[in-house]
Amino acid sequence: MSIDQQIDAAFKPVADFVASVIFYAEPWTGYDIRLILVWLVAISLFLTLYFGFINIRYFKHSIDILRGKFDKKTDAGAINRFQALATSLSGTVGLGNIAGVAVAVSAGGPGAVFWMALMGLFGMTTKFAEAALGVKYREIPDTKRPDNVVGGPMYYLKSAFARHDQILMGKFLAGFFAVCTIGGAIGAGNMFQANQAFQQIVNVSGGEASFMADKGWLFGLFMVVLVGVVIIGGLKSIANVASKIVPFMGGLYLLAGLIVIAMNYQNIPSGFATIFQMALTPESGFGAVLGTLLIGVQRAAFSNEAGVGSAAIVHATARTNQPVSQGFVGMLGPFIDTIVICMVTALVIVMTGAYEGSEGMEGVSLTSRAFESAIPWFPYVLALTVFMFAYSTMIAWFYYGLKGLTYLTGEKPMIEMAYKVIFCLFIIVGSASALDSIILFSDSMIFAMAIPNVIGLYLLSKELKLDIKKYLQDTVNK
Repeated sequence: MSIDQQIDAAFKPVADFVASVIFYAEPWTGYDIRLILVWLVAISLFLTLYFGFINIRYFKHSIDILRGKFDKKTDAGAINRFQALATSLSGTVGLGNIAGVAVAVSAGGPGAVFWMALMGLFGMTTKFAEAALGVKYREIPDTKRPDNVVGGPMYYLKSAFARHDQILMGKFLAGFFAVCTIGGAIGAGNMFQANQAFQQIVNVSGGEASFMADKGWLFGLFMVVLVGVVIIGGLKSIANVASKIVPFMGGLYLLAGLIVIAMNYQNIPSGFATIFQMALTPESGFGAVLGTLLIGVQRAAFSNEAGVGSAAIVHATARTNQPVSQGFVGMLGPFIDTIVICMVTALVIVMTGAYEGSEGMEGVSLTSRAFESAIPWFPYVLALTVFMFAYSTMIAWFYYGLKGLTYLTGEKPMIEMAYKVIFCLFIIVGSASALDSIILFSDSMIFAMAIPNVIGLYLLSKELKLDIKKYLQDTVNK
C-alpha cells in the first residue's frame, strides 16, 4: 500500500467507532432518526420562537452594529466586531459551503438544499444566543493583560449550572465541551479542510494521472508551513489574516458562482423549482422527504455550526461591553454562510445538472464539475477559492481547539506548543485520508460539541431574554 492508503487504513476504524456513538439513531417509519439532529433542530426552533423571531425583526439592526454605529473605543475586548465575525466566518465559510453542499445534493438530492437554508435561518437565533452568552460570561485570566480575553460555552456552562447548585455537573459539561472542541478542531477544522483542498488540487492538475494524485502527505506538508506561520502569532494574527482573507475569498467565490448562474439564466426558475419540489412534494414518498430533510439539517449544522458553540469562543473576544449587541453580529454568520453562499453553490450544481448521474457521495469534485461545465477554466478559480477557504478555516479552528485545551490545562507555553505540533501533523493525516472517513470523524466531533452547549443555551435562555428586553429598551426602542 502507498503511504496515503496506510494512513487511511489506520484512521478508518477510529472514525467508524466515534461516529457510531455520536450518531446514535432510532428507527422511525423505516428511516433512522439521528437524535443529535433532533437536538439541534429543537434548540434553533425553540430560541427563534422564544425570542420572537429576533433573527428577522432585527436584521437591519445587526448590520448597523457591524458598521460600527454603536462602537465605543473604551469597551473591553481583544479584537473589533468585524474581526470577530470574520474569524468566526473563516471557521464556517469553508469547505462546508462548497464540498458540504455537494455532499448534501449527492446524498439527498437537490431538496436537501432547501432544508439547509431553512436550518440556516433558524440557526441565526442559535448563533445569536451563543455570541451574546460568550461575551457575557467571558473572563480575563490576567488582570495585567486586559486584552487577553477568553470565553465560550466552557465558561457559560460552568456558570449556568453553578446557579442551579450543580457545580460539579457544570464543570463536567464544560470540560466535555472543551475536549470535543479539540477533537472538532482536528477533524472538521483541520483534516476535512486539508482533504478537500488537496482533492481540488488533484482535480485541476490531471486527476488520477496527476503527479499529486497519491501524494496527499506532500500537500499536507505545504499546508503545515502556511498554517504554522499564522498560528504562531496568536489570536490577533489569526484575526488580521481572517479579516483580509474572508471578504476576498467570499467575494471571489460568489462572483464566480453568479457568473455561472447568469450564463444559465434560463434555468433559474427550474433550478429553484427542482429544489423546492424535491424537498416538499409527496411524490417522492414520506421516507425520502424525511431522509432529504435530515441530510440537509446535518450539512447545515456542519456548515454554519449553529448550536455547536464554536463561534462563541471568538465572539467572546470582541471589543464591546454589551453582550446582546455582539449576539446581533453573531447571527449574521449563518445568513452569510448557509443562506447566501450555500444557495449559490446549490444553484450552480442544480442548474448545470452536474449532480445527475453522479454515483455515491461526492464532495468538492461535484462542485468543480458544475463550474467546469460553464467555463472550462473555472475549476482553477475554484481551486484557489477552496484553498483559501480551507486555509482560513484551519487557522480559526486552531484557535478554538487551543482555547479548549487552555481551559483544561491553563495557559502553559509547553502544552500550547505541543498542541501546535499535533494540529499540524493532522493536516498531513487529513490530506492523505479518504473522504468517507474524514466526513465521519469530522461530523462526529463537531456534533459532540453540541450536546453540552445546547443544555447551557436552554438553561440560560430565560436570563438572555431579559437581557434582550433591556438592551432593546435602552438602545433600539428608546
